[in-house]
This record gives sequence, structure tokens and C-alpha cells, in this order.
Amino acid sequence: MTQVAVNEALARDRGIDLDDPKLALRVAAERLSTVRYVFLVQIEDGIATAAQRASLEYADAVLIGWPENDAPDVVDLDEQQQAQVAEHMRVMEDHIRKYAAMERDGDIDGMTDTLIRITERVAEIRRLYQPDFLLPTFAEIRRVVQQEWDEDMGKIDPKEPDPTAEQIEEQTEDADKQQRQIAEHAEQANRSGQPEQAGQQHAGHHGEHHGDKA
Repeated sequence: MTQVAVNEALARDRGIDLDDPKLALRVAAERLSTVRYVFLVQIEDGIATAAQRASLEYADAVLIGWPENDAPDVVDLDEQQQAQVAEHMRVMEDHIRKYAAMERDGDIDGMTDTLIRITERVAEIRRLYQPDFLLPTFAEIRRVVQQEWDEDMGKIDPKEPDPTAEQIEEQTEDADKQQRQIAEHAEQANRSGQPEQAGQQHAGHHGEHHGDKA
């Protein structure tokens, strides 16, 4: 009983009406905001992976423009919907307990995945209370973030593309052609008995060849 009284006093101090049928809407937002902040602190010292970015941005997308309980587009729920909200809240809290254990263990990958699970439950709660507000799915967020992450990594660590089989074949043919030309000039020089002139002609031709490639 003492614990309940303390919680009620804390709720009153924060201006929370425990009899408000839309209380879960406010609690869900606050819980997600807290776990999102914890996650941000865990990853801020390094370069976030695409999965970490997507998990964080999904939470941001679900929290953006979070409505007040008395907003005109926030609806009253029937008993069945209230039961659904209660189940989403229960599962959310189960995930948060696991999330806290992962934080203590330094399990960033586990936290990344669990933040998604928490966010999914909060998104379902918001959909029930605010059915006309369109929320993105995690798959949509992940697709966009992956593209952005690939582009960012390309800027940080650019790599020359590997040559294709066709390009390798062309390079080989060019090298063979050059060798044939050198051999032909040498043979002509030997037949004419003018090695010096032939050498000059070859040098000139070889210089032109490289000039063309440059």
C-alpha cells in the first residue's frame, strides 16, 4: 500500500491524472523517450551502424508530433481497445526489463533489436488512440536509412570499383596489340639494316601511344 501511495503522490506532483482513460498514451511516450535516450548515449561515441541508425530513427518517427491527451484527433477507446492497449503496455514493459539487462551487459546489438520491439508496441498504442495519424513501419525506415548509410560510408571510405570481365579483356587485348606493334617495328628495322632509325620510329610511336592513353 505504501508503494501505491508514493506513486500516486508522484503522479499528482507531475500533474498526472491516474483516472484518465488516456493515461497509457502519455506513459507510452515517456517510456519510449527514456529508452531512446539510453540507446543514444550507448552509441554516440562511435559510428552507428545502419541497424542502429534505423532503430533510433524509428523511435523518433513514432514519437514525432506526439499528441496531447485532449487533442481533437485522439479518440476514446472502447473496452476491447482498452484491453489491447493494456496488452501492448504489458509487452512493452517486458521488453524494457530485458533492455535494461542488455544495457548492464553492454549488449548493443540486443538493445538495437529490443528498441525496435518497444517502439512497435508504442506505435500500436498511438494507432489506437490516434487512428488517423500515419506512422511509418520499421521496414520503411530501415530501407531509407540503409541507402543513406551506404552513401555516407562511400564518402568516408571510397573504393575503386573492381574491373569487369569485359574491361579486363580489353586491357589484355590492348597490351597484346602493343607487343605486336613493337615486334613488327623491330622486324622491319632488322630487314632494312637501319636499327637506329627503326628504334627512333619505335620510340616515337610508343610515345604517341602513351600520349593517346593519357
